[in-house]
Amino acid sequence: MASDTAPSGTDATTSPSADAVAGIVLSRDRLMGIGQAITMPLFFGSNALYPVSVMHGWLQAVSKANPLSYEVDALRGLLLGTPHHLASGFAVLFVAAALGVTAASALLGRLAR
Repeated sequence: MASDTAPSGTDATTSPSADAVAGIVLSRDRLMGIGQAITMPLFFGSNALYPVSVMHGWLQAVSKANPLSYEVDALRGLLLGTPHHLASGFAVLFVAAALGVTAASALLGRLAR
C-alpha cells in the first residue's frame, strides 16, 4: 500500500488514506502508483530528512501542513528523550487519521461493488 515506503509509524494516517484512494481508483495497479505519487512528496516535504529552518519558505509552509512532519517530531523527541509538542503532534495525527477514516468510510460502498 501507500505506507510501504514511509516510516512505519505512519500507518495510522496513510492506511485510511490509501483505502479512500482505493475506493476511487478501484484498481490495485493504479492504487500503487497513486500511493507512491502521494507518499513520496509527503516524505520529502516533511522534516524527516532536513530541518525546516533550511527549507525555502514555500516548502516550510508545506512541511507545517504535512502530518508526517508532526509524527517525525514526536518520534524524534521520544527517541532522544526530549519530547516537545507531543500533544499538538498527536492531535494533528488524530485529525489526519479521522479524516482518512471518514473518506474511506464514505467510499466503502464503492469498494464493495
